[in-house]
Amino acid sequence: MAVAGEVWLQDCGSRLPGGFWAAAGVWLEKPHVLNRRLCGCLLGAEGVLPPADGAGPAALAAAWSALRQPGPLPPFLGAWPGPARPAALRTLLPKARARAAPRTELVLKDVLNGTVTFLPLEESDDGKYQLKKCNIYQIRLKHIKDNEWSISVITSSPESWVSDGIVYPKTTWLGNELLSKLAKWSLEQKQSEFKSTLSLISVAKYSKIYQELKEKYKEMVKVWPEVTDPEKFVYEDVAIAAYLLILWEEERAEKGLSKKQSFVDLGCGNGLLVHILSREGHPGKGIDVRRRKIWDMYGPQTHLEECAVKPCGSYLFPDVDWLIGNHSDELTPWIPVIAARSSYSCCYFVLPCCFFDFHGKYNRRQSKKTQYREYLDFVTQVGCACGFNVEEDSLRIPSTKRVCLIGKSRTYPSTQESLIDKQRTQYINSRQSCIVIPQDRRAGSNYCDNHNIKKSAVDKAADLEFPENETKIDDSGIWLSGFRPREKVEQVRNCATLPRDFVDDVVLDVANLLLSATQEKPCNMPDGSLNTWNRGDSLPLREVAEHLDKETLKRLKSEYGGLQTLLKNNHQVFEVINGRVQIRDWREKKQAKKTPPEIKRRLSAEAFKTRLCWFFIHHPDGCSLTSESCPYAHGTEELRQSQILKKIKHMQ
Repeated sequence: MAVAGEVWLQDCGSRLPGGFWAAAGVWLEKPHVLNRRLCGCLLGAEGVLPPADGAGPAALAAAWSALRQPGPLPPFLGAWPGPARPAALRTLLPKARARAAPRTELVLKDVLNGTVTFLPLEESDDGKYQLKKCNIYQIRLKHIKDNEWSISVITSSPESWVSDGIVYPKTTWLGNELLSKLAKWSLEQKQSEFKSTLSLISVAKYSKIYQELKEKYKEMVKVWPEVTDPEKFVYEDVAIAAYLLILWEEERAEKGLSKKQSFVDLGCGNGLLVHILSREGHPGKGIDVRRRKIWDMYGPQTHLEECAVKPCGSYLFPDVDWLIGNHSDELTPWIPVIAARSSYSCCYFVLPCCFFDFHGKYNRRQSKKTQYREYLDFVTQVGCACGFNVEEDSLRIPSTKRVCLIGKSRTYPSTQESLIDKQRTQYINSRQSCIVIPQDRRAGSNYCDNHNIKKSAVDKAADLEFPENETKIDDSGIWLSGFRPREKVEQVRNCATLPRDFVDDVVLDVANLLLSATQEKPCNMPDGSLNTWNRGDSLPLREVAEHLDKETLKRLKSEYGGLQTLLKNNHQVFEVINGRVQIRDWREKKQAKKTPPEIKRRLSAEAFKTRLCWFFIHHPDGCSLTSESCPYAHGTEELRQSQILKKIKHMQ
């Protein structure tokens, strides 16, 4: 017996022992949240050991037989067999790339003594279990005194422990990583607002399909033509596709279907999800208000349409099995409505991110919930009002907004369609009073980090008038008066279209203000040299604005972000941090060791020496970098032609 680690908890109040059992439950049911080499686990038979009069699941009986095999057991198990204890079987599922086999464990919980014991089992071809005595470990809670407790991890002797680095980590990992997390989880009072990931599908199937798709479409990362991060967007859509493929496969098995489901992705964006699902045999198409560069790379098998979808009778899909809304913005609450009215058999999948009501920005009503949780509840309410049994799940994607809502069955028979549709109409009309003109009209005020568009569709909706009369619903008209889809071409108001001479004048005025505010005293640099380069002072944006003339400020106020956006756009010259602006010292950037993503490295290489160095021309001390190390040109003789311009000329 060996103690892998122990941690003492003081001033715990009423959080223990209840918090400990909650923490042990996380490790039992969701080991992948800590052991990243696992994709999850499957909980099997549950019961009590020793079994009473042979009662209980057959799998537990087989595990009980393994425990009764001759040979010594670790002393921390106590008297054996001892009193009856709750028991469960769990199968640990390694990620597919780990190339390891699933492993079964018998888990014994002893509430009286505050222990949870994990006993690994090996299954033979004839279905019998054998106990793997070398890798037994136990989590133990011990009351010291008053509000003092200790949590420890006890294992078999280190000499006998066999670690594969996947299912069975090293004992040091158990004593450090697992123990510290158990202590943290035990003291946490707030429980998650969301369900555990992949609760509606098979985790084992998901791990297999995801790795296969990731391998198949990994080349997309290298040829990604958009300005967005390729790794995030490619692997996110791969994960969503894997989820849908398994969801649909299980639906076919449940309903006895042989034909693969058809789909329409509303607001498909880059179209990669449509491309993957189509390549995997599901007939479908994507619709988006704007065409993307990457669309041309997919080929004729991927059907993508450039079109604005409106909530009306002209945009129904009676022959489609599923509607998809993957970050579908202003269409998100409409997708359950469109699905319900398309046909009785039409289902939907939405992954909400930005907060939109049927018309305009979603208005919060409950401060006790997070904005995200409240919005998910609203979209769920929409689905229920449309007559769907709405299910919720969390995806495993690189996004903060990863909860999906699924409507694949109805709460009413098809004969009541007319009655239910009247209820939908009433519900939609009732949301008129929830529409609020947003006060904050800054760029991105209603968008998550999945969007690069700086102008919110909400800002356009803010200029609309809302009719007092109830909207009539018919097959040809808009279901809610005033709804307007996003414009095909967004108006750019991020200071990027301001005249160059105007921007140059503002940059020079602000820089001179910072440089004249104070003269930095010479100081020693990290390499031992004397720094005499003047960086000037750091000033609040408000103070900088007070030094600009009224006409300049008026012009900047017409742009989203105003002065701050202009200064951030000119990042060669300025740094804006926590509402203060200062001159950028490029020597600090050179000393930083952070490696940029591949797409940033490629863009940096293409832009190298394609613009003149502002410091070389305007700063009284010149550039702080040498000509060889500065990414900008020190004089016109160093200027290179932009790689983008070269590509355009080559195409011409």
